[in-house]
Amino acid sequence: MADQVKKRKGVASVAAAEIPEKLYFKIGEVSKLTGVEAYVLRFWEREFPMLKPSKTKSNQRIYKREDIELILEIKRLLYEEKFTIEGARRYLAERGKEKPQQLSLNLQEKDLRDALNTVKGELGKIKALLKNLEM
Repeated sequence: MADQVKKRKGVASVAAAEIPEKLYFKIGEVSKLTGVEAYVLRFWEREFPMLKPSKTKSNQRIYKREDIELILEIKRLLYEEKFTIEGARRYLAERGKEKPQQLSLNLQEKDLRDALNTVKGELGKIKALLKNLEM
């Protein structure tokens, strides 16, 4: 058993930036890319509700880039950070709750920038009018 753990940890996996530019990946490709066995990926699907690869008509799993990035994050939490499955699930669920808030902050920032640009444009028009009045 200890040999299997060492072997599993010794398998090289890609960083998120090194994932090939493809739309979909089969479970075998994902297993090779991430260094996580296919049976473990299937187990993680049951344990982590946010990991939901699509399935083809023939019921084969097809993963997107986002799924692979999530798998790499789960792997990091479990194997490097030593989270329990329950702890990793809670951590990812909490992180998922923060994303909508971050999105709304980004939208607010965009609205503020748009308003600032509008004010700058109007200020430019006022300056031009004042310059014409001074002549």
